[in-house]
Amino acid sequence: MFEVSTRRNITLIIFRYIVRDLLITSFAVSSVLLIIFLTNSFGRFLTDAAQGKLAVDVLFKVVTFRMPYMLELILPLGFYLAILLAYGRMYIESEMVVLSACGMSHWQLLRITLVPAAIVAAIVALFSFWLSPAGALMTEQTLAEQRNRSEFESLQEGRFQAIGQGKVMTYVENVSDDNQRLEQVFVAQRDSDTTSSVVVAQTGEQAFIKDYGQRYLVLHNGYRYEGRPGTREFKVTQFNEWGRYLPPTTSVAEFERESDAKTTAQLLSADDPGSSATLQWRISMPLMVFIATLLAVPLSKTNPRQGRYLKMLPAILIYVFYLAFLINARSAVADGDLSPIVGLWGVHVPFLVIALLMLNWHGVMQTRNKPAKLVQG
Repeated sequence: MFEVSTRRNITLIIFRYIVRDLLITSFAVSSVLLIIFLTNSFGRFLTDAAQGKLAVDVLFKVVTFRMPYMLELILPLGFYLAILLAYGRMYIESEMVVLSACGMSHWQLLRITLVPAAIVAAIVALFSFWLSPAGALMTEQTLAEQRNRSEFESLQEGRFQAIGQGKVMTYVENVSDDNQRLEQVFVAQRDSDTTSSVVVAQTGEQAFIKDYGQRYLVLHNGYRYEGRPGTREFKVTQFNEWGRYLPPTTSVAEFERESDAKTTAQLLSADDPGSSATLQWRISMPLMVFIATLLAVPLSKTNPRQGRYLKMLPAILIYVFYLAFLINARSAVADGDLSPIVGLWGVHVPFLVIALLMLNWHGVMQTRNKPAKLVQG
């Protein structure tokens, strides 16, 4: 009875030690990967903000909305690398030898590893099925608002900007904090192949005509120069008020939802290839955590003489191929080039078979060599 209690206590201590080490390492690796992803995403949106396509005040909002999608991809990779790093260290420092001496078998190690894998898979499922679609929807709404901003609202001070599909060049020296008033405005427009006009005004503002439901850029106290460049045929007009029509905006609610922004319930009720591909992708993310775990456990086994990083490169390449095949399969299903029945499962099954073969490699080799021994006998 005492031996059974002691063995249980040892097993519990080992369990806590391994799970804690894996979760801490996974958190550290995922944090580093998240910073890299955020930096890349922030840089991309920062370029749009610098070009006036995206307001600076919504820059952080858009990046925050994209975080669930990033974590959906990062967490499986972070946990996969955590297994390789944590177990690789334990092999190098002979901790695995000690655990083996305490009665820890290869399959017991795998069962213990599947416990934190289930925790990570549950978190990934939360992001994949709920938080990521919600974030994608809010991102689409925010970007739709930015795309549908009037040309007046997109003007930035101290910059030459093209508006009106590139046909008009503007420059504003100062913009009020509420973006409602402009100062020292310059507007250049090519009216035809031979004539162009330049408008210079002290102030400007946006006016909405309720009777027509239209908006105008209204400039005050300025001059309008119209004529042929390179000639003296110019007409100068002084004005107290001059207006330019601003195209109407489109309601944010009118934009068409991408499949990533649809809820899981909407994907289940839809029958188009894009929705099927997205639904299979959401299921694949938590499933990928378990298959990657089955791959990582045998790949983490390291000979102390070889070094802990010897198998890191092939292990990372296996994961990259796994993820790349999933992405290509999703695109093929969405484009109708691959049947949804095969879909992404046609990628999971081969990698699951590879993982099981690696886990049972010793037994497979023994079975393979057994007939040879019998023949020799």
